[in-house]
Amino acid sequence: MSRLAAVLGHPVSHSKSPAMHRAAYALLGEDIDYSAIDVTEAGLPALMQQVAAEPAWCGLSVTMPLKTAVIAEVHEVRGVAGVLGVVNTVAFEGTGSNARRIAYNTDVEGIVSAVRYAGVGEPAQAVVIGGGATSAAAVAALSAVGARAVQVFVRDTGRATDARAAAGALGISLDVRPLSGAAQAVAGADVVISTLPPRAADGLAGELEQLQPATPGVLLDVAYDPWPSRIAGTWSAGGGTVVPGLEMLLYQAVEQVRLFTGRGEDVNAAVIDVMCDAVGLPRRAY
Repeated sequence: MSRLAAVLGHPVSHSKSPAMHRAAYALLGEDIDYSAIDVTEAGLPALMQQVAAEPAWCGLSVTMPLKTAVIAEVHEVRGVAGVLGVVNTVAFEGTGSNARRIAYNTDVEGIVSAVRYAGVGEPAQAVVIGGGATSAAAVAALSAVGARAVQVFVRDTGRATDARAAAGALGISLDVRPLSGAAQAVAGADVVISTLPPRAADGLAGELEQLQPATPGVLLDVAYDPWPSRIAGTWSAGGGTVVPGLEMLLYQAVEQVRLFTGRGEDVNAAVIDVMCDAVGLPRRAY
């Protein structure tokens, strides 16, 4: 019997996760049926009850707006997810009614691998745009690549709770500022991670276009549909390096495949390459 896995979120029809996961499981010879399930925070408890009653489940990928709500639906939170209070992965340990739901955060590794692949070392000036759940993973990832301080630009400075909590837990200096007027700091940063939803960074892109500054750093825009985003196009025109959100999605999915299958070392470069093929990313150059 096939095992089951899925990505949960709202909306989720645009997700590229099914294509990546299915390609990986096909190459690995794993009989895992991976789907996309559209579910809101209100509907999550009922869905998780259904999942708990079905012994075939082996994993869940969790996207917005469920990254904190899902914590109430698991048995244990491990690793950096416990530090951040933000989850994007639930792996099942054991079988049948005895299976335990274990929560992780692979977004941090996804961001770290994506920006390192783009050549980011130890950034002197690091910026995060947006203050939601993904911003916590962005702060943690920037800390992991050597940033000692991070500027976070948000529309409402009172709503950067996740980023502040992450910085406090990790001991990294955080400066939260309003998104309005962020263009100069953003343009001068070594690395910028935009965690805003699709098109939400268009206003900032317009400011950058008017200023016409050089943007020699690296921009990771986690929103990948539609692509290229306006801010990605503006950044590239200013001479900077753009990392599409699909790169982050790829690397966080690699970690999920390892957790869902329990085959860590088998999820190698060949598996990563077929996952790239599935979503139109270039194969890796190792």
